[in-house]
Amino acid sequence: MEPDVSSAARPAHASVLVIGAGQAGLSAAYHLGRRGFAPFAPGDDGASPVPEGAPGTFVVLDAEDGPGGAWRHRWDTLLMGTVNGIHELPGHPVPPADPHARATTLLPEYFAEYEEMFDLPILRPVRVERVERIGVPGAATGFTVTTDGGGGTPSSWTADFVVNATGTWTSPHWPYVPGAGTFAGRQLHTHDYTRKEDFTGQRVAIVGMGVSATQLLDEISQVAETVWFTRREPQWIEDPSPGRLAEAVDGVDERTRAGLPPASVVSATGMFKSPWVRDAEARGALVRHPMFTRIEPEGVVTPDGRIEEVDVILWATGFRPAIRHLAPLGLRTPAGGIRAERGRATDEPHLFLIGYGPSQSTVGANRAGRDAAIAILRDLRERDGAD
Repeated sequence: MEPDVSSAARPAHASVLVIGAGQAGLSAAYHLGRRGFAPFAPGDDGASPVPEGAPGTFVVLDAEDGPGGAWRHRWDTLLMGTVNGIHELPGHPVPPADPHARATTLLPEYFAEYEEMFDLPILRPVRVERVERIGVPGAATGFTVTTDGGGGTPSSWTADFVVNATGTWTSPHWPYVPGAGTFAGRQLHTHDYTRKEDFTGQRVAIVGMGVSATQLLDEISQVAETVWFTRREPQWIEDPSPGRLAEAVDGVDERTRAGLPPASVVSATGMFKSPWVRDAEARGALVRHPMFTRIEPEGVVTPDGRIEEVDVILWATGFRPAIRHLAPLGLRTPAGGIRAERGRATDEPHLFLIGYGPSQSTVGANRAGRDAAIAILRDLRERDGAD
């Protein structure tokens, strides 16, 4: 759906403004629509009138050029048979897929079909630059949201509630290692990886211990010599039991409620010996080395002082929440996180963070989107009742 926005300079208003149209953002939009919220449709004054009987209006601002969220940017060889943790969007199952189909093709198509099916009010490409409070901390009445005005949309918005669903893909984590700037070879992050053939005949240091690290280790070791580095010794498990996974998610939830940076579920559950891990092991590529201490022009220095000469360093070191646009709200704790419980920011209750902390998984994002819509509807009914 493409709402008719008549002026890029005119401020606009929606009761609920969702930032991001990945799994979490689409889930929130779906559940808002299911609960009677009307899609943003601006009038001449830039506002979006609330139709009679509707609790409010909603809009989704997405920085991407098209549907699919982070799936638009994954590497070419990520197939439907090897994607990790896919879960259908609410109300529409993922269509049957060939395990050898590219995830970067099929999943954006699925997201596009979903947006059209539920007529979701998504504006793109719109990059949110700042979210600021209307009123004072503890007694805010809403937010002003400043964007780049992409696609001819307003660059200034107001909203009663903001649902932040920006995920992590645009915020790759590059650990600090002394000497990184002196390396004469190539350095890249998972974020920038496209295909294994780019490394043919080279010697590649792969850094990281998550799913992406082991998938890329398996791929690249087919065409290049690889050296795998991690900070901790992997704890291998044969099968991730539901109980163990639930315990790990609870641990991430505790950190989020305390305002600590969200941690990786892998660090609590251990690493599952997936088919690609077993393939790498069978080829002799699954050999873990302790993390190097510094980087030299020709390679990396191991803890025992040796230099491992490499042509490329691939940082498969994960991502951080993409929340810089929320900085004006001053919600970060000294530890670096934002305190949140059940997706709601503890110190700014009109702000919801979904796809953050314990809701980083696709199924978790679906639930967080539903919980945010329910909580917003409840708050609006209580406010209107008080009026």
